[in-house]
Amino acid sequence: MDYELSPQKRLEQLGEERLSTQELLSIILRTGTHQESVCVLSQKVLERYKSLYDFKMASLEDLQSIQGIGRNRAILIKAMIELGRRIHFSSRECGVSVTSSKVLAKRLIEQMKDYEQEHFIVIFLDTKNHIIREKTLFVGTLNQSVAHPREIFKEAVRVSAANLILAHNHPSGITKPSKEDLYLTKRIESVSYAMGIRLLDHLIIGKSDYYSMREKFDLK
Repeated sequence: MDYELSPQKRLEQLGEERLSTQELLSIILRTGTHQESVCVLSQKVLERYKSLYDFKMASLEDLQSIQGIGRNRAILIKAMIELGRRIHFSSRECGVSVTSSKVLAKRLIEQMKDYEQEHFIVIFLDTKNHIIREKTLFVGTLNQSVAHPREIFKEAVRVSAANLILAHNHPSGITKPSKEDLYLTKRIESVSYAMGIRLLDHLIIGKSDYYSMREKFDLK
């Protein structure tokens, strides 16, 4: 690594793709401590974890336990990781055509497999099944009060959706639908039929596989 130039200058001259992970993290952290430079601190953080995946999954508490990080820097790192994740998936959202539940589920598995809580997502589509918007409506245990059809179809009308797909993950990795999952699907299907906005599928996402209500049951 060329230490004659700061990571910031190297990014300006060479481009971000030429920088090491340590240099990129140094730019995020900006400064070191009284005892060590920001480059040394960044290297210490990365050496704490076996891989970037483990770094991504580190909790706030674990990051704060690293000398020189503390609460504010731990929050900054977690925010940076989450922003990167959202940017990574944003290019796949608007305008992309949904051709099958299998293809969509494969992308959602990659996106949701590490979630430790249930996330309920609604994907709004136009008449040609191009994605208009993908929105997480709630995070937490799935129930009728939070996953209410009113919130789903309020957004569907707002974005002029013709079709929609529901998706939520099971952190346990078991994709078999619960009674609540089945009831909610039928309830939303009934409302969608009345409003003329077709429910194409409800996907349950696991760690490496999925469950499709459309493939198992005949939705209208």
